[in-house]
Amino acid sequence: MTTDEARELFDYGSWANARMFGAAAALTTEQLEAAVASSFPSVLATLAHIVGVEWIWLRRWLGESPAAIPEWIARPSLRDLQERLAAVEEERAGFLASRTEEDLKAVVTYRGLDGQTFSLPLGKLIRHVVNHSTYHRGQLATLLRQAGHTPPSTDFSRYLHEAVRS
Repeated sequence: MTTDEARELFDYGSWANARMFGAAAALTTEQLEAAVASSFPSVLATLAHIVGVEWIWLRRWLGESPAAIPEWIARPSLRDLQERLAAVEEERAGFLASRTEEDLKAVVTYRGLDGQTFSLPLGKLIRHVVNHSTYHRGQLATLLRQAGHTPPSTDFSRYLHEAVRS
């Protein structure tokens, strides 16, 4: 992986997350918080998970290892999550701006939330984070359909076509 590829993947992730937040903004509070049969108990909780995990991984790359999910995940508003995600994306962009190709090969050692220690190259962890959020955006697409809404396309190819046009 190159630094350009890493930036492109996170630009894609930001674009796709923004599309999902836009779709979620069309839901009523009841729809956002309605109990669903999925990995997380609601649309809002799924969005909170995406934002929380992106925050946790950035903290790990910065040399921290949070021992728990952030407290703000417990009772977030859609607006709060959007603001927190924007802050993560800005801080992550600054982090990536100073990375080299060699930095992406460097091994990051971190503790999982269970306290277990892991070590993997930064570039592989970047792929993991983008893939993780993509997986949960797929769940959100299903939840939006179940709520009677049409989810936005968040395909990588769609992002590339839109990026070329702008």
